[in-house]
Amino acid sequence: MSTLDREILALMRDVAIRIIMPRHRALKATEIIEKADDDLVTIADREAEVALADGLARLHPEADIVGEEAAHADPTVMDRLTRTCWIIDPIDGTSNFASGKGHFGIMIALADEGFAQGAWIYDPQRDRLCAAHRGQGATIDGEQVTARPTGANPPRLAAMTKFMAHGQRQRFKAQIAPNYTLVKAPGAACEQYPLTVLGEHDVAIYERTLPWDHAAGSLFLNEAGGTCLRLDGTPYRVDDGRRGMIGAANRELYDQLVARLAAAGYQPAT
Repeated sequence: MSTLDREILALMRDVAIRIIMPRHRALKATEIIEKADDDLVTIADREAEVALADGLARLHPEADIVGEEAAHADPTVMDRLTRTCWIIDPIDGTSNFASGKGHFGIMIALADEGFAQGAWIYDPQRDRLCAAHRGQGATIDGEQVTARPTGANPPRLAAMTKFMAHGQRQRFKAQIAPNYTLVKAPGAACEQYPLTVLGEHDVAIYERTLPWDHAAGSLFLNEAGGTCLRLDGTPYRVDDGRRGMIGAANRELYDQLVARLAAAGYQPAT
């Protein structure tokens, strides 16, 4: 594990111990706020983001900070994505965290010129760190990891269909789903990306691709030898504001799903 990985792990673990886990299954109703439909924030999200931002600023003072909650409060924060910046999701899977059920975690990426250069995904319930550095591979708890398919036939596909437009959802159910074994998406990118790397899921469709949800995970999957690309085959940029992406355990699974989506006339919701 690199020195930077150790420093970021220490920061994430400290924030989890002090701020996040004491609120797990102990939140008051007044500490959960609905920012928009199906988009929650809790007091733990807000306090964790401040603590993470302070710690990351000390590690790399020259980098800007783009936090999910800061960007919600001030959309101009997104302008920083074109520069060197830390991207923070203080609690990915907030709905799971708020309900006391399911997976959640901290996601951090270091981006430069629109592309993630470093990725850290911390699971406080397992005390597990998934990390990746561009051109250097991916690790879990410091051990090199390589993405692998499940070997299932048909392949296992995870998709959050609720984010699809109605017409796209119908196309998906009629023309795509029959070619796969549908598996329940965990409702948290911090869990979905490791599932694809670890041979639990073969492929996942992402409709919403906000940078705090996908900057770290897409780099982790690609560096592990999987394939995470837009539907047109272009790489994920943190600053382009586009929708729609596929994460797959290998290129064959990616190409197969892209071809099926194209034949079905599927396009991401706008």
